Amino acid sequence: MDSSDHELVAQATSGDEDAFAQLVSRHQGPIKSYLYRLTACREDAEDLAQEVWIGVFTRLGAFDGRSSVRTWLFAIATQLAMDHHRAKARWPVDAQDKAKALAAADPEVPEILRRTHWELPHARYEMREHIDFCFTCIMKTLPLAEHIAFMLSELYGFTDAEASEVLGRSVGAVTNLLHQARTTMNRILEQRCALINQQGVCHQCAELNGLFNPHQAEQQELAKLDLVRAAQEPGRQDLFELRTALVRSIDPLNAAGTNLHEVIMQVVRQASGSE
Repeated sequence: MDSSDHELVAQATSGDEDAFAQLVSRHQGPIKSYLYRLTACREDAEDLAQEVWIGVFTRLGAFDGRSSVRTWLFAIATQLAMDHHRAKARWPVDAQDKAKALAAADPEVPEILRRTHWELPHARYEMREHIDFCFTCIMKTLPLAEHIAFMLSELYGFTDAEASEVLGRSVGAVTNLLHQARTTMNRILEQRCALINQQGVCHQCAELNGLFNPHQAEQQELAKLDLVRAAQEPGRQDLFELRTALVRSIDPLNAAGTNLHEVIMQVVRQASGSE
């Protein structure tokens, strides 16, 4: 695929509009989902994605072919996202708790959630998708460089060397960022997620399931998740890898519950002071 990517860039550089359209079509989905996971806002992700392709078009002649086209595209997207985030504070670990308190204090919030659930086409509540939602929220608590390195490696399959090109840092620096990010993410998930730890403080998955799927047995839904089954086994499997594998399998912008999650994410952004 990458050799054909290089051909598309060469053709687009020569003025072939169809080649540029093919390049956009091929990479638009991953780029936009990456930007969404960085911004936690569909509107910001779509705006930044437009800026990415404008930037790509204006820089076609500068692509020297030494890296993969995918790495080059993500580097452009990353720089734009970092510029977008420079003035924004990172989220607190308890961002979802703050959102829950905000929703409890404002009766309009649960009403908006109910209307979204019943009226929009992609507003079905699924626990596996909410795990992805929570993962996005918790990644937003990491320092930005760690957040980016973690996503490139764990969710988009970049090697440390490729991630170093995207971030403009040494391979050793990226390796250190990844270690810090994985350590922090694992610790937060272990402490907060009641799915895998009886001492976990967050029961949001079960609470929302009860709200949107009142006739659906919570335990039956939980039993469908490899993550939950593994957490109950002696000598538990690598739950972190199971969780990231689940997240990798979901496109947050085209999921069954994406409309519902947009509303919930808006509440989280508001509660975190980033709306």
